[in-house]
Amino acid sequence: MSGHSKWASIKHKKAATDAKRGQLFTKLARAIAVAAREGGGDPDANYTLAAAIEKAKSYSMPKDNIQRAIDRGAGGGGDDEQIERVVYEGYGPGGAAIMVEALTDNRNRTGAEVRHAFDKHGGGLGEPGSVAWQFEKKGVVVVDSERYGEEDLIAAIDAGADDVASDGDLLKVTSEPASLAGIREALERAGVEVQSAELAMEPSAIVEIHGEAEARALIRLIEALDDHDDVEAVHANFDIAESLLEQAVA
Repeated sequence: MSGHSKWASIKHKKAATDAKRGQLFTKLARAIAVAAREGGGDPDANYTLAAAIEKAKSYSMPKDNIQRAIDRGAGGGGDDEQIERVVYEGYGPGGAAIMVEALTDNRNRTGAEVRHAFDKHGGGLGEPGSVAWQFEKKGVVVVDSERYGEEDLIAAIDAGADDVASDGDLLKVTSEPASLAGIREALERAGVEVQSAELAMEPSAIVEIHGEAEARALIRLIEALDDHDDVEAVHANFDIAESLLEQAVA
């Protein structure tokens, strides 16, 4: 998910090591296959596919798995033909705006389950467009600020990045979506290890969450959405102090 970058870092490390790694690879393969089906199997001409591949690489998905997903999507047929993209919008505890990107073969089922997650955890599902105006699609590359400084990321600027900013223990590089793959490649050529690279809906304004109860409920909502089989990505505009975040995820 996107939101407080410390939480993004926690989720990335958890997803790479926990028992749901098989589920994660299934989600990543589905996203690659659908992107290839919609825009063709050449990532140089299909930035959505390129971004899906970069995200899969971030989670160490094997190259053979990635290629099979591309071939399946570009070749047509199979279960992926029934899958469509759906975006859900709503608010979480504390007024945080949340966007949920899903890939589903049953819009009614997924919609009902997403609504239930919002209701159960103190949020509310909104109408289309209710929060989308608060976000902009960007390419986002994240590296560890304990290992690198902004001066190490000059290659990203040269490759077309819009901004490099420090955010807690992370450095975040933002760009236009089509520049994402090129920026990752430039950083890797410069010897910079990339923690994650993906398309994200970056918020234009941040909502600060101060109460422990609100923080805990919001994190539980994000976790419930993120763990859903059909959910590809969750984006939110919250900020939680690191100490409070650690209490909320404990």
